[in-house]
Amino acid sequence: MRWSQTLIPTMKETPEGAEVPSHVLMLRAGLVSQLMAGAYTYLPLGLRALKKAERIVREEMDRAGAVELLMPALTPIGLWERTGRVEAFGNVLIQFNVKRQNKQVRLALGPTHEEVVTDLVSRYVSSYRQLPLTLYQIQTKFRNEERPRFGVLRTSEFLMKDAYSFDASIEGLNKSYEAMYQAYCRIFDRCGLDYLPVEAESGPIGGDASHEFMVPAENGEDTLVHCKSCGYAANLERADTGKRGGAAEKTPAAGQEAAPLKPLTKIDTPQAGSIEHVSKLLKCKPHQMIKTLIYVADDVPVAVLVRGDHEANEGKIRRALGATKVELASPEVIERATGAPVGFAGPVGLKIAIWADYDVADMRNGITGANEVDKHFVGVNRDRDYQVPAHHVRDLRNATARDPCPKCGAPLEMRQAIEVGHVFKLGTKYSEALEAKFSDDHEQQHPTIMGCYGIGINRIIASLIETSHDKDGIIWPLSIAPFEVLLAPLNVNEAEVAEAANRLYDELLAAGLDVLMDDRDQRPGVKFKDADLIGIPLRVVVGGRSLKDSQLEIKWRWEPEAKMIPLSGAAAAIAKLVADQRRGGKRAAASA
Repeated sequence: MRWSQTLIPTMKETPEGAEVPSHVLMLRAGLVSQLMAGAYTYLPLGLRALKKAERIVREEMDRAGAVELLMPALTPIGLWERTGRVEAFGNVLIQFNVKRQNKQVRLALGPTHEEVVTDLVSRYVSSYRQLPLTLYQIQTKFRNEERPRFGVLRTSEFLMKDAYSFDASIEGLNKSYEAMYQAYCRIFDRCGLDYLPVEAESGPIGGDASHEFMVPAENGEDTLVHCKSCGYAANLERADTGKRGGAAEKTPAAGQEAAPLKPLTKIDTPQAGSIEHVSKLLKCKPHQMIKTLIYVADDVPVAVLVRGDHEANEGKIRRALGATKVELASPEVIERATGAPVGFAGPVGLKIAIWADYDVADMRNGITGANEVDKHFVGVNRDRDYQVPAHHVRDLRNATARDPCPKCGAPLEMRQAIEVGHVFKLGTKYSEALEAKFSDDHEQQHPTIMGCYGIGINRIIASLIETSHDKDGIIWPLSIAPFEVLLAPLNVNEAEVAEAANRLYDELLAAGLDVLMDDRDQRPGVKFKDADLIGIPLRVVVGGRSLKDSQLEIKWRWEPEAKMIPLSGAAAAIAKLVADQRRGGKRAAASA
């Protein structure tokens, strides 16, 4: 490809509204152009990178035994109603009416395709002999993203690989899940990503039923918990907070066990209904307070106690209660349950079920709401002043930095990250709702057992740029770089330079290399700046003093210094350098 014959609109300045490096660089390097908030046109360089990532994904999915198909993005709303996901998605699901033969037909654009693929399988799979089966597609998805931001990391339209496995048994699901997990590792290795598979929220099957693949990045929107000592990693929703001696008993705060019990005392706290206000008023620290949160779990109000400096984890609460749905109670429900408005709830005297985080169960002389407006209790102690059964004491909070690792006890770290993939055990939720059943060898019918597996293709590109760049621009690995080699003749109007560059260009193409020749009539400084900005791995310069000496200048984008090679045999030498990188060089990523 010649630069003069394609569209690469590079920019010198940071575009207005671009917040993170990947967004800035994708715009400045001419990879994408924003049409509107949450919608981008992929320009030639960006599309080439996207297609290379897509090719790697497709190769590894095929290698893992998955079968490709293509499902429609346009879907009947009835499918979503049958699974209850119209309400679950809310405004995220893009819905609209179309007129067909004087009738209004309600449709939705697919944000994911569990319903569509399950309906498909219900039509054509009826026997255990047709299982296992894993189907996948690479297709544009649509979500009404209320806050599109960070370039292509959060958009309303995006390219996704979504796969779905169908099995006759839990053992079969486990095998399908493992095959996809390993395929994901190969995909992200080949794309050159520095990623972590992290434990995520479990599915209805239970156990370690879900993993997210995260790329640690300073501007990542997700938070993960990581132990550098043993490698344990989990997203914030799933992360355990550590155990003592391997048992399900947490370590009490230092000094708590020996502190003498103080009398329970009710005090006035006028207009202080938050942890911050009460802490200031009583001159105490948030960790000395008991935060009492009222939730509704499957329509039943319950109280959840966490320390004042901790945040409750709704996923852990839902799992502990065995509930299908958990949400914070409305102010009306809170007042009925506690007798006080929001901000003054406490466990003393409560008539609803109480659950407590481990760190609260060990607290001595806590401070909490008195279930009266403008009143709090001090000197609050479990068993004496309120009761929480032992089996209601669980890990119910978000992990924090310095919590002990649940596997080895070393301090945990919090890291921001970008989610690029997710593997998940679905169980029978969709197959039951959409009647995707199979007959076993005794002619008994059962719902198929499903898994789903997603990769954001756009996110592969953005997260790579987010974590692989310098002050001058992008640093691509060979595997998904738009081009492998950038050929830069310094003065295209000099016959000797043009002849040498064109001959080398043809030879490199014949050798099977992906080459972009910068044939613009521009100053060397402009070409070098653009070369660094777009980040093509190997730059080859033709011209200047080196050409007079029958040499070429070559430079890997990630190396500080350029090198000289003879002009004679240059194509073969460059092809060998690229081939060596393809086979596992530092910045190449693994080849197929």
